[in-house]
Amino acid sequence: MNLIDFTSSAASLLPPAIALTMAILTRRVLLSLGFGILLGAFLLADFSLSGALSYTSSTVVGVFVSDGGLNWDSLFILLFLVLLGMMTALLTLSGGTYAFAEWAQKRIKSKRGAQFLAAWLGVFIFIDDYFNSLAVGAISRPVTDRFQVSRSKLAYILDSTAAPMCVIMPASSWGAYIMTVVSGILISHGITEYSALGAYMRLVPMNYYAIFALLMVFAMIWFDLNVGPMRRHEIAAGQGKTDDRDENAPDLTEESEIKESKEGTVSNLILPIVALIVATVYFMISSGADALSADGQAFSLLKAFENTNVGQSLFYGALVGLICAVGTVLKQKMPAKDVLVTLWIGAKSMFGAILILAFAWAIGAVIKDMGTGAYLSTLVEGNIDVHWLPVLLFLLSGLMAFSTGTSWGTFGIMLPIAGDLAGATDLALMLPMLSAVLAGSVFGDHCSPISDTTILSSTGACCNHIDHVSTQLPYALATAIVSSVGFIVLGMTDSSLMGFAAASVTFVVCCAVMSVISKSKMKKAII
Repeated sequence: MNLIDFTSSAASLLPPAIALTMAILTRRVLLSLGFGILLGAFLLADFSLSGALSYTSSTVVGVFVSDGGLNWDSLFILLFLVLLGMMTALLTLSGGTYAFAEWAQKRIKSKRGAQFLAAWLGVFIFIDDYFNSLAVGAISRPVTDRFQVSRSKLAYILDSTAAPMCVIMPASSWGAYIMTVVSGILISHGITEYSALGAYMRLVPMNYYAIFALLMVFAMIWFDLNVGPMRRHEIAAGQGKTDDRDENAPDLTEESEIKESKEGTVSNLILPIVALIVATVYFMISSGADALSADGQAFSLLKAFENTNVGQSLFYGALVGLICAVGTVLKQKMPAKDVLVTLWIGAKSMFGAILILAFAWAIGAVIKDMGTGAYLSTLVEGNIDVHWLPVLLFLLSGLMAFSTGTSWGTFGIMLPIAGDLAGATDLALMLPMLSAVLAGSVFGDHCSPISDTTILSSTGACCNHIDHVSTQLPYALATAIVSSVGFIVLGMTDSSLMGFAAASVTFVVCCAVMSVISKSKMKKAII
């Protein structure tokens, strides 16, 4: 089927723009994504009904089938979600979540402490953003619920520690992917003074968005910065209301859903989670080692992470964690019927997220065929002062990631463009431009309702998806302003230290302004 070429047309922005607008206005994510897919299909098929239907069916099937066989990259992620849902449900049945919540409540004495628990777990579990959001959400949610932290705030903490940590850690799925792309850029431009790992480590201190997004989480917790829609949800949570919870995802901590054991121990929660983490890391290294061996390359830890099969590793890791969780309930000699019902409840709790994720992948394919990313990338071409390129690349990458819902896709498109721009203008700005792309991609990904990371953060917190998007937006935009100032100074001075200093001052100012707004609005709400 011949598709219409929109790579040089602003019409390529229509499907993601319409889908995003509908999602925000109607709060019905599946309907909005479905409409965006159909609109893109009609545009690509030149408004032919049969062509549009044919394209839509092949695109949806393509999520699960690729090159005549099953698309295991996608299927492993979906199976990982199902297994993790089942494991989480078993942790509740075994009494592990109850015991952990009791243990934490004795040691965590405040709402602030409950939020810090989630934030620090998000920082330390940095292997993969999917795993981070779901695992940390499962561990933290019972504790944050007990201290009346809104699900929207938990989702924000999950989302703003997952991707930012993954993008600045070389020993993560993100780090491995980025180093692979950067390595090709360095080779193509004849840069030999540092390796891909060396370049990556130099990019980290210039990734202002990731750094200050993490700092914003801790500032928000410490100073209780509740701005925008977050304020309303925090007030509601303090009054015992649950308006931001996902109605389609069962709350696995409620006894009405699962017969939660009161005889469980903290180890019933910790052991399956640790088994999942250890197994996931093992399979990441193992699959990477197998890929290196197949290519005849010598083994190294970083190369193994570069070549790992993330989806497969997450699936096998979750399978090991599930088996361990089953062991904890069998040890308590629970009825087989209760175990099977719990497994079904856990799997069912992930169905909504799986549907949204599948639709997001489908509209991602439509956006790729529309050439949205290629069109956006042309906006940086022309007579632009080289010193403005870092901040422009940051903003453009943010727009692209927001429109396409993928930071990795934005990396793949924008990093080579940034490398070519630096090669054609000033090689000294190569790393600042690459860091701007990384930062902007995470920013846009954070704000986008069709981003899989955003979707899974909502899932991990059992939070209404659009509530998560709307409550996170003010914090993401404030951090983007901080980052923009940093990249402007970085471009003008060619000094990462000066850029960081400027961003730090702006961050302090933003936090002070948010604190004044938060306190005044909260007082009015209480009165």
